Amino acid sequence: MQPTLQPFQTFIDTASTHIQKDPNAIGLAVGGSWISGNMDEFSDLDLVLVTAQPIAPDVEQMRAYAARLGTMLASFRGDHVGEPRLLIALYELPLLHVDIKFVTLDEFYQRVEDPVIVWERNGLLSAVLHESTAVYPPFDFQWVEDRFWIWVHYAALKIGRGEYVEATDFLGFVRNVVLGPMIHLHYNGLPRGVRRLEIVADSADLARLHKTIARPERDSLLKATTEAAQFYTELRDKLAPATLQKNDVAHIAVETYLKSLYAGSTTEPASKD
Repeated sequence: MQPTLQPFQTFIDTASTHIQKDPNAIGLAVGGSWISGNMDEFSDLDLVLVTAQPIAPDVEQMRAYAARLGTMLASFRGDHVGEPRLLIALYELPLLHVDIKFVTLDEFYQRVEDPVIVWERNGLLSAVLHESTAVYPPFDFQWVEDRFWIWVHYAALKIGRGEYVEATDFLGFVRNVVLGPMIHLHYNGLPRGVRRLEIVADSADLARLHKTIARPERDSLLKATTEAAQFYTELRDKLAPATLQKNDVAHIAVETYLKSLYAGSTTEPASKD
């Protein structure tokens, strides 16, 4: 066994032993980096627990079940990512971050990846994997284009007003929701935010992305926001389908407004909303 698979393998083995004793349990699978073999000492563990009767979204039931698998220090439900079936947990001895998704067998058909089956009852999980296909949510270019120039203008208003912390947060949002996924697509990957971009992207694209990281200061934020808009436009023009409806009018207007901030005068007052 590769050293990097520990202490994860021990946790999986212990969890599997406990789960097999539950007559409601149908199977346990592992997803995420475990599938690709990219686990390292800084990885978290992504588990999928399949049961006959639902456990989620009752967070108390989810916590009680997860507590059987090890010494759990803290946990919370994945409402922040729109997934109430997910429990994010912290275990000790050793300290491990473990995500557990509680699903029924019917729900196991709808998945974003094909996990590695650790244990199953009567081959039921294998049957589902054989009968269905994992589908990762596609990147919606039109959804982004319809919003992007409004987002950039709003960020520019914040910079103009001097709300530099909020403008800095905006750039992080754009990297995670727009630029990062598009870079992954450029390298034929899945649009997984900014995860592992240091491994995926070449030095030129990383350098471009780094230019969108700003200090909470006016000039730095203006440069980074302008760079983010330019990088988005270049990636969009390379990757988006021909059917994309570009909003060139909004693009030009927002670009002009950013230039006016560089000049030290605004073409419109900052919103008080």
